[in-house]
Amino acid sequence: MTKGPQGDDIVILSRKEYDQLAAAADEDARDAKTLRRSIARAKSGEEEIFTSAEVDAFLAAKTPLAFFGKKRGMSQDDLAKRTGITQGYLSEIEIGRKSGDVRTLRKLADALKVSLDSLVPKEPSEEDTPRPARRKSKRAGP
Repeated sequence: MTKGPQGDDIVILSRKEYDQLAAAADEDARDAKTLRRSIARAKSGEEEIFTSAEVDAFLAAKTPLAFFGKKRGMSQDDLAKRTGITQGYLSEIEIGRKSGDVRTLRKLADALKVSLDSLVPKEPSEEDTPRPARRKSKRAGP
């Protein structure tokens, strides 16, 4: 171990190692700031927290609308009446057969006390979509 002028242990790093440590410290500081903001939003009620069972239920639900309706304990009939749409139309949106227009989705989001973004599923990206396996072509022999 190398000693400094006062006899304390010192560490010598390459510039590359130092830059990597500094970048990691900056990233940690940003992560800590994000965490503090998320905790504050959760405490204020601005952000909802889900248990692991609720996350599983969300992922298993046909649509976010189906999940939030069930989580809020609202029947399709109750939710339809609150938003001024028919129960049949709500059912089709809830199972993903129809997408619903923006005004209807806004009414549903307001009734469920969630953001519009929470009800609109993210379109899968190309990397999220599994590609079909390539078929091996059978060639006739010579």
